[in-house]
Amino acid sequence: MQQEKRYSEMTKNELRQEIAGLQEKARKAEQMGMVNEFAVLERKVLMAKAYLLNPESFKPGEIYEIEGDPGQHFKIDYMNGVFAWGYRLKGDGKEEALPISLLKQLK
Repeated sequence: MQQEKRYSEMTKNELRQEIAGLQEKARKAEQMGMVNEFAVLERKVLMAKAYLLNPESFKPGEIYEIEGDPGQHFKIDYMNGVFAWGYRLKGDGKEEALPISLLKQLK
């Protein structure tokens, strides 16, 4: 049995292939009404996409919009790999980690 590679060990091309495969599985799960399976696959897609981005492009102290959550903003306290640690501006002030693929620059 082949050992699965971690996203951090994959090339950009392997990551793109993984994302395409996961998106296809997610589409099928959604069509079949498998809500939990769909949610898990969507999270895997977000994680794989995070490894296609450069963590150095995300700066502590800056504020980003959260993808898929219009009007919700996230302020980065610090970076740890492909995760941005910080808090939501309209949230409860609790620290949380988001994959950088969920953050987009404010215009």
